[in-house]
Amino acid sequence: MAQTGNAQGDEAGRGMAGRSARPAVALGGPLAVDDVVGVARAGWPVVLPPETAARLSRARAFVDGLAAGDQPVYGVTTGVGKLKDTVIPPGERRALQANLVRSHAAGLGPPMSIPETRAMWCCLAASLARGASGVRPAVVELVRACLNGGITPVVPEWGSLGASGDLIPLAHAALVLMGEGEVWRDGGREPGGAALAAAGLAPLTLEAKEGLALLNGTHQMAGTGALLVADALALVRLADVTGSMSLEALMGSTLAADPRLHAQRPHPGQAQAAANVRRLTAESAIVLSHADCDRVQDAYSLRCLPQVHGATRAALGFAREVLERELQSVTDNPLVFPEDGVVLSGGNFHGQPLALAFDTLALGVGYLAGIAERRIDRLVNPLVSELPAFLAAHGGLQSGYMLAQYQAAALASEVKALAHPASADSIPTSGNQEDFVSMGAAAVRRCRDVLARVRAVLAIEAVCAAQALDLRAPLAPGRGSAAAHGAIRAVVPPLGDDRVIHKDLAAALALLEEGRLLAAVESAVGPLD
Repeated sequence: MAQTGNAQGDEAGRGMAGRSARPAVALGGPLAVDDVVGVARAGWPVVLPPETAARLSRARAFVDGLAAGDQPVYGVTTGVGKLKDTVIPPGERRALQANLVRSHAAGLGPPMSIPETRAMWCCLAASLARGASGVRPAVVELVRACLNGGITPVVPEWGSLGASGDLIPLAHAALVLMGEGEVWRDGGREPGGAALAAAGLAPLTLEAKEGLALLNGTHQMAGTGALLVADALALVRLADVTGSMSLEALMGSTLAADPRLHAQRPHPGQAQAAANVRRLTAESAIVLSHADCDRVQDAYSLRCLPQVHGATRAALGFAREVLERELQSVTDNPLVFPEDGVVLSGGNFHGQPLALAFDTLALGVGYLAGIAERRIDRLVNPLVSELPAFLAAHGGLQSGYMLAQYQAAALASEVKALAHPASADSIPTSGNQEDFVSMGAAAVRRCRDVLARVRAVLAIEAVCAAQALDLRAPLAPGRGSAAAHGAIRAVVPPLGDDRVIHKDLAAALALLEEGRLLAAVESAVGPLD
């Protein structure tokens, strides 16, 4: 679910720093967050093991028997949604599947990014490969071939209610398997049928149940969610980095990170953040220079960094736990159990678990923008910083980084609005058959937008903190802060006379997006918690 204008954007680097190997991801077995991210962003190949294909064939034989019979089976011998009681004549059951795909392709809005769409297809293929959806091996094989061949459907990101799965976006992806729709390939956009032909792939004529199986499922939510979890894992460590830079630049105390203090309130994320602060500020001449000062306590944005960043880690842990279970799931409907000779209709496609998880993640990550913006204000505000006003050499004549704090404030305020839970809403559809929906896809999109703004606020903090650390020279910061400072200075020169600071902030943001700032710090102090 990419930002407008970034349909082909490669988000490699967020959560993927240091990855160079391309291990194969086997469908039908366990699927990890790193697997989805690797397939989506790094082009890891996907394989369909022979034993998985054999399991699919056994389940398919059971579905073929159902399709040839008179028993009402949802989406196989009947219509769907409110039309569930409409029996489809045997001669029209194949046409039903193609009709479902075409009629459900009702998407609007900007296209999902290529990594997001690849993540969605990876999750779809993994779910189908578990055998409970009853599709032929050829269906999974074609999705696999498209992933490996760089053929990515063009999928409008709007339309999913997160209820009967992500129906609308998945329908646009399924069109390509039928030789229809559009794809991204070799940097361009072209008809799906032409792309398949150019790759030597034949489109599918969907058989009973297959169109429905391609539409049902939480794969847009789960796929994009996997990318967001990876991004958030990097983002919370980056917040510790930029926060530690600010702590040193503002002559803050590291005593609030003492492990004895945090042992008395044993939240794991809080302890992790405190440990990172200690590691990042180790050997700091700045900290040693005021070890015996008369300041009793720092402001909350400095002193309570472990507690606030730790709460974000708790939200992230919850979201990751829910997502990891989802990646092992089959979220189609109905599901087939050939060993038992039964078909069960249920609601595994309902996105409520993911909706709650990513609303929670958006709220938790949003805290990082709020507390970082307060640290930025302290860096530029001469009333509290004991530094030159707005970090300018000649305040008054020069405005320095005054407007950097404006930008951070604007972003932090937007985060507050975006963090309102999408899953608090529901709206009935399909003739009131689908009368309670999750809005999970909207929750994931909002979470993505929160992460983007938080990352920008941290980039602003890094720039301002680097300037403030320059002003503390010749006192040197800790090893981690020094590494972050060096990475910033490689792309943003010290601020002397006023200049267009958009360039400074954009360069720092790219540094964070590409994973280079975190990589520089971790090369100096080791992996952060």
